[in-house]
Amino acid sequence: MARVVSFLIYFTLIIVFSHCTSNKTKSPKDKYNNGVIHISADESFKPIIDLQVKSYEAKYPNTKLIVEYKPEADCIRDMAADSTRMIIITRKYSKDEERFMLDSLHVVPVQMILAYDAIAVIVSTESADSLFTLNDIKDILKGKFKKSLTPVFDGLNATSTIRFIIDSVLRGDTLTSKARAAKNSEEVIDYVAKNSNTVGFIGISWVGNKEDQQQRSFLTKVRLAKIESIDLPEKYIQPVQANIYEGRYPMTRELVCILKENHKEGLGHGFKNFMSGELGQLIFRRAYLVPGQMQFIVRSATL
Repeated sequence: MARVVSFLIYFTLIIVFSHCTSNKTKSPKDKYNNGVIHISADESFKPIIDLQVKSYEAKYPNTKLIVEYKPEADCIRDMAADSTRMIIITRKYSKDEERFMLDSLHVVPVQMILAYDAIAVIVSTESADSLFTLNDIKDILKGKFKKSLTPVFDGLNATSTIRFIIDSVLRGDTLTSKARAAKNSEEVIDYVAKNSNTVGFIGISWVGNKEDQQQRSFLTKVRLAKIESIDLPEKYIQPVQANIYEGRYPMTRELVCILKENHKEGLGHGFKNFMSGELGQLIFRRAYLVPGQMQFIVRSATL
């Protein structure tokens, strides 16, 4: 009897060991065409990321991409969370952030420039000012413009728009204390529409696509201001694709995908590959951003 019991215990241990081993080596639960992942994305890009997600889930009905739109700094903090597989922001990760993901999270991060974007300047339809030099913009931001114009942002802390303004436009100068903070880009549009003495700063993906019904409705409430071209003095331009691509518009930035996923067949890799592939890049182009992974051709138009 003891020999039988010993055999049963031995046999049970073999089964348990085999089960544990198989659990350690089996493939991840999600794949590019099946599963659920969480993504944190910069709120500035909600319209275009919503389009990408809708297209991906239509192509792969068994997938679910749960996107939370947040200020950029909150997205970066989410890199430390196990639940967040991907973040979409306007900068690449730093050396310290890469080291953290390697050493603490034990993942090899992947990053890619998906597209190029611009900070759009919007004014009320009743505003007398819609042409600005970059120095005008700096003066508005510092509260020193010849007219009393209040800058309005999608928050005053932790957003990618504010970081860009402080790092790339003000370059060490102080943002005026009169600057106003809205909760998000849509509220910036609404606030500027109701106040003719304000100037709003938002991502172009909110007002750049004139074929989008919602964005057309936004442009009935506000005007897209023109900024003096970098290489064409006294020529005022809007952040359309050609001007972003050619580097003429003075406030452009990158849209970067950062992925924390070691398994190359995972849903995160699938979505990254989709956005950087032909269809995803065409979606960026159709939304009037400049694709980051596809050749962009500028043709002269004759009237």
